[in-house]
Amino acid sequence: MEQKDKQTAEKFTVRTDLAIEAREIAREGREEAGEPDGVQVETSHTKDYELTRVHILTEQGSQTMGKPMGSYITLEAQKLKENDPESHSSIVAVLSKELQHLAKLKKQGTALVVGLGNWNITPDALGPKVVSRILVTRHLRDTLPEEMAQTVRPVAAVSPGVMGITGIETGEIVKGIVEKMHPDLVIAIDALAARKTSRINAAIQLSDTGLAPGAGVGNKRKMLSEETLGVPVIAIGVPTVVDAATLVNDTMDRMLTEMRSQTEEHSPFYQMLMDMESEDKYGLITELLTPAAENMFVTPKEVDAVVDRLADIIAKAVNMAMQPGLTEEDWSLFG
Repeated sequence: MEQKDKQTAEKFTVRTDLAIEAREIAREGREEAGEPDGVQVETSHTKDYELTRVHILTEQGSQTMGKPMGSYITLEAQKLKENDPESHSSIVAVLSKELQHLAKLKKQGTALVVGLGNWNITPDALGPKVVSRILVTRHLRDTLPEEMAQTVRPVAAVSPGVMGITGIETGEIVKGIVEKMHPDLVIAIDALAARKTSRINAAIQLSDTGLAPGAGVGNKRKMLSEETLGVPVIAIGVPTVVDAATLVNDTMDRMLTEMRSQTEEHSPFYQMLMDMESEDKYGLITELLTPAAENMFVTPKEVDAVVDRLADIIAKAVNMAMQPGLTEEDWSLFG
């Protein structure tokens, strides 16, 4: 019975790819205030967005957060889901600046942009959609006038598909390309999963720790990181789905909190609510979701239009960061 409970708890562990949510979960389990040991957090706000930088500095912090050591920058803005060009312009500018800071790429360093995901499934098509908008210049380096060549950084882009389409591990494809073209930086873009529905399509995360393709939907593949590829990897992701089990778990948490607030303290029912542990919730989730929906992921109905806008925002930020010597008007010259 104990082994079964352990398997159930592991099966319905809250799933999130966002460092800010991992931080929230870590803080929930702490009695003292402040950040977990080995974790440093900085936040800033503007009228258009909220920016949170989470730095995992030690192995202890990595274990607490369940994420590799490194920097995670998350921009949150409900306006990402809206057709608001003015706020999007502000968001593109800050994303570009943060990406340049993370990348630390030399002026003529070569960048490879990798759009991960399945272009046939809208919530997973973010990476391929971004790649289709990237200003690729590596093939032009020998044909540009010398004065322009000095301002154009060589950039290549590829969308390797998913194993279900190609039959090839995505990590193997990317590693083969890296070994052949020797880029100085890889920028990997993928769809993520969030814990909170309010962050679906409303947050963009940048990190310098790489990523595992498919991790957002529980189909984790070979890691793309500096350790596996031999070059620095910047990951850019947007949560486009929420795991149904996580959604049910958080809904139950809110329901229990509300029920406690409406129940007289010291009553038997109040005590029962207070005593309800995670195992009890996991048991209820098992009954609710198994077998029909235990692997279900939820996404908003307007996901098609929103993913297109998000791809445009991220592509513009990458283009600005990789080509700081060019203006947006110059991009049209490259077709």
